[in-house]
Amino acid sequence: MKIHEYQAKGILAKFGVPVPRGEVVFKKDEARAVAQRLGTSVVVVKAQIHAGGRGKAGGVKLAKSSDDASTLAEQILGMKLVTPQTGEEGRIVRRLLIEEGLDIKRELYLGILVDRALGLPIFMASAAGGMEIEEVAKDHPEAILREAIDPATGFQPYQARKLAFGLGLTPEQVGAAVPFFQALYRAFLETDASMIEINPCVVTGGGKLVALDAKVTFDDNALYRHPEFKDLRDLEEETPLEVEASKFKLNYIKLDGDIACMVNGAGLAMATMDIIKLSGGSPANFLDVGGGASEEQVKNAFRILLSDPNVRAVFVNIFGGILRCDVLASGVVGAARELKFKVPVVVRMEGTNVQQGKEILRNSGFNFAVAEGMKDGAEKAVKLAGDAR
Repeated sequence: MKIHEYQAKGILAKFGVPVPRGEVVFKKDEARAVAQRLGTSVVVVKAQIHAGGRGKAGGVKLAKSSDDASTLAEQILGMKLVTPQTGEEGRIVRRLLIEEGLDIKRELYLGILVDRALGLPIFMASAAGGMEIEEVAKDHPEAILREAIDPATGFQPYQARKLAFGLGLTPEQVGAAVPFFQALYRAFLETDASMIEINPCVVTGGGKLVALDAKVTFDDNALYRHPEFKDLRDLEEETPLEVEASKFKLNYIKLDGDIACMVNGAGLAMATMDIIKLSGGSPANFLDVGGGASEEQVKNAFRILLSDPNVRAVFVNIFGGILRCDVLASGVVGAARELKFKVPVVVRMEGTNVQQGKEILRNSGFNFAVAEGMKDGAEKAVKLAGDAR
């Protein structure tokens, strides 16, 4: 689950991470009042969306008076920001962070995430703060410092000092950086975050380290341990179909193709998308109904899949275990009757009660294409999608 910058800073501050003073606003007149309360010669008006690259897209502006803050707030609120992370559709700005301006001398990058290759949390730091870290990693990988963290011992002071000195900080700044870095790791650990990114972390004229920006993503699988985070979710920042799928405990991610994929299990979903690409097609989504889906969930899955106007064919690829093939087939038939499919459906299933499931499909009265394997199913789906274009 992603959250906004101002929410992330509020959480980090509770762990002792220094952040600028600021307040969130939803109207231009609120921006003027906040700027007056902050009382600094410069305030920053920052669009709050779940994407990076806001500054380059015109979503971050400096105001030199409370009137300027109000004017800029009026300009940015309601703006559609298009960044590399939003895609061409962009995001509408519905809230702003009004924040005090700082005397910035240096910009650094800090990030903590789980390194899947190592199976450990990793703390990253770079002197190339304020830049797109993906570009830095691609063009100058040596510019990114890394410290793997043993979960049994945690993030050690010597590791924090090693990173701080590697960034070229002065001894006095290192003294401030060590508790800063350790507080950041505590926040990562205790909130069950999957990523925390500070870009930039700035060194002020007074030698202080401050998180000028903050991006936090929580591990969805651990949210049950953090009911206090429930109200942080902004549904307007999420894809409507993904929000709808979550209501039925379905995992859905929209993609750019035209072949919808209904599977049970993330590994099978990845393999299904790969074989569609290998067969010359393009997946329209990742939809995992889970291991124990019911007929009703299968129906809801179809309803969500068919809500995407780009879908030209549906490939159902299920390995029957807890979700038996006969239950799946009954759900597919029920969905066809209720939703009146107008796109072709290819079904490949193996496992528990597979023969009963195929019999249900054959006797349904609908012209489902029953595949004999993944490759056969993918090729049928690609051909049918092509015929429907």
